[in-house]
Amino acid sequence: MAQKNILFLTGDYAEDYETMVPFQMLLMVGHHVHAVCPDKSAGDKVITAIHDFEGDQTYSEKRGHNFILNASFSDVKPDKYDALVIAGGRAPEYLRLDARVIELVKHFAHADKPIAAICHGIQILTVADVVRGRTLTAYPAVGPEVTIAGGHYAAVNVDEAVTDGNLVTAPAWPAHPQWIAAFLKVLGTEIKL
Repeated sequence: MAQKNILFLTGDYAEDYETMVPFQMLLMVGHHVHAVCPDKSAGDKVITAIHDFEGDQTYSEKRGHNFILNASFSDVKPDKYDALVIAGGRAPEYLRLDARVIELVKHFAHADKPIAAICHGIQILTVADVVRGRTLTAYPAVGPEVTIAGGHYAAVNVDEAVTDGNLVTAPAWPAHPQWIAAFLKVLGTEIKL
């Protein structure tokens, strides 16, 4: 397996599992992953939030962990990365307002590099105008944004993922097994048992 250089975008109040699990899994299989957040540097932390599905009309939210970033956002050169991962949670609400974030996402999309986004992370893709004509999923509350941005929203179970070419999306962390497996396939990562 060829090691890939992956840019991992997260931020304060990103969903805990949607930050910790894919970051650690991609490192575990041998990829080089840089976790970044605008206005933060390597060694800084982001505070995560735990979203749970407890039978209410929407998810509940609790304080998560401190996640330590291992790279500086200001140092990111997108041509040095093979793929992009976008964590979900509340962070995408404000990260999509950052012009540099949008510029980075457009680089990956226009270069047809693998992109994995989960939950509310898809909000960044819609603002970057890179979902037009694509089939993808997201947390259901983000579905209307996908449609307005010209994408085809796939209403799948919370534990399913959708792949459209280089784009791999999922509605929430219960989809990690399918979402991560699909992303590894798009990356060309083979795990032999």
